[in-house]
Amino acid sequence: MKNYVQKGETLTLTAPYAVSSGGGALVGSVFGVAANDYGNGEEGEFQVAGVFDLTRETGASTGFSQGALIYWDNTNKRITKTVGTNKLIGVAVKAAADGDATGRVRLNGAFIA
Repeated sequence: MKNYVQKGETLTLTAPYAVSSGGGALVGSVFGVAANDYGNGEEGEFQVAGVFDLTRETGASTGFSQGALIYWDNTNKRITKTVGTNKLIGVAVKAAADGDATGRVRLNGAFIA
């Protein structure tokens, strides 16, 4: 079909803040993981589907079980199980204890306002 553009697992987006390779970024309603280091306002490739180990919230009662919904805390630039004003980005594919520095997440690839 002649209107097909790409598979859509990786998108070229403008970084809303400086982000390191492997770090998460929320661009409007799109969440992606940076393929390289990008400065604020720099265009780059972001993976919007797949399974990633991402920096997570730590401390008492922050652990989560496999299958838990995972959100992006855009203020602190990390994943969390807390809904609040945070954006749903996927589901935990591995349980995480309160002190674990990262959490394994399958990105949902959906765009929810």
